[in-house]
Amino acid sequence: MYRAGAFVAEYISPTTDEQVQPNGVDLTLDVVFEQLEPGRITRGGKEIGDRVARPLEELEGKAPDTYYLPAGSYVVRYGERIAIPEGHVGFVYPRSSLMRNSCMLNTAVWDAGYEGRGEGLLQVHHDIELERGARIAQLVLAEADHEDVYDGSYQGENL
Repeated sequence: MYRAGAFVAEYISPTTDEQVQPNGVDLTLDVVFEQLEPGRITRGGKEIGDRVARPLEELEGKAPDTYYLPAGSYVVRYGERIAIPEGHVGFVYPRSSLMRNSCMLNTAVWDAGYEGRGEGLLQVHHDIELERGARIAQLVLAEADHEDVYDGSYQGENL
């Protein structure tokens, strides 16, 4: 069973009333990264390729904290600290306004016990302007049975 947005909000900070939705909480854009070098995933581990934060643009008539993103793939970091509670699993979905602007956000399962400021893969199929702090995703929590809680290498990421 998916939990109500008010429940989810207890595990995300900071949040505003505007971010709390009936079935989840909107996550905001903090930083956009471009990957520069290949990564590596093996049976014994993983290595994230080097990446760099994209510069914020000063576009005429636009907010000063705006990213102009041409078509391509980017890693985005969310602005909120998230703690997935025991007995739950988290899923992050794109807000529909991204899809309506030819963009898609891909994420993975967020295990119980995870704490951090997570990331997602933003696929831009047509140029877009994204203001820092804009709501781009929604985290939902579902009840889940599990033996242990997350204690992997991404624990505490970006904090």
